[in-house]
Amino acid sequence: MSLRDMLRQMPSSELIPNFTRADGLVPVITQDYSSGDVLMLGWMNPAAWNATLEKRKAVYWSRTRQRLWEKGELSGRSQLVKEIFLDCDSDAVLLKVEQVDNAACHTGRRSCFYRRVARNSLEIVSEPLFNPEDVYD
Repeated sequence: MSLRDMLRQMPSSELIPNFTRADGLVPVITQDYSSGDVLMLGWMNPAAWNATLEKRKAVYWSRTRQRLWEKGELSGRSQLVKEIFLDCDSDAVLLKVEQVDNAACHTGRRSCFYRRVARNSLEIVSEPLFNPEDVYD
């Protein structure tokens, strides 16, 4: 079932996350559609939610830059949205995406979750797939 068909079948009141908590934002877990790998955690406000639904690409709210941020706008490594889930309280979103060019993290890695806590240290569990200095200022 396509994303568009899925959205048509839901009552409109159930299509909107609960943005009344966390300063008008909801956390967004982004997962690879095929592998199930967790790629990143981001945030959405209502404008990011609407842009994601409209474009079928992941659009987040950048808390650092205080603006909408379409994933891949600088790197070209966009996220094509395949499925969207809301949790039981409608205050968290799960995006299942096709990650373009395989790397979701600004560090050049596939996932932002590349550091594993091991006793009293952090273990790096993946290497960069691209050099971030070649992409970002």
